[in-house]
Amino acid sequence: MKKFRFPLRPVAVLRAHRQARAREVFAAAVHSYVKSEAQLAEGQAQRSALERMMHDGRRASFRAADEASFWDAYRKVCEEELQLERLMIEARAKMEKCREEYLEAHRAVKVIEKLELKARTSYRQESDREAQNELDELAGLRIARRLAASTVTSP
Repeated sequence: MKKFRFPLRPVAVLRAHRQARAREVFAAAVHSYVKSEAQLAEGQAQRSALERMMHDGRRASFRAADEASFWDAYRKVCEEELQLERLMIEARAKMEKCREEYLEAHRAVKVIEKLELKARTSYRQESDREAQNELDELAGLRIARRLAASTVTSP
């Protein structure tokens, strides 16, 4: 029997490349999301530190000029934190989109793998069937030879 050849091999190769690219894009998106999460946490820590500083400063004495500059700094830190939160939300959305694209590419590869598995199974069954037919034919020839030999020697 001839060697097994899967007719959809070029499709499988293309889908595997697409899956690899999608995996790389997804990994980059995850990295970007984690980085934006860390930046947001840093911004929240800065805001908390400034809040503690403002609160502790009020215990000792109240200076209007200092409070005004603290409030300006506090507003700036809060605006930066909001911007970082927006960036994190965008990064999460991009990561989810890339994840869906990767899963779609992975499913496409799995479909081809299942088709190849079915084709290989069918090929093996056909190969086994042909081998069994050959063995049956040889056994039939041996029996025919024995019968012919026994009829020649027993007149």
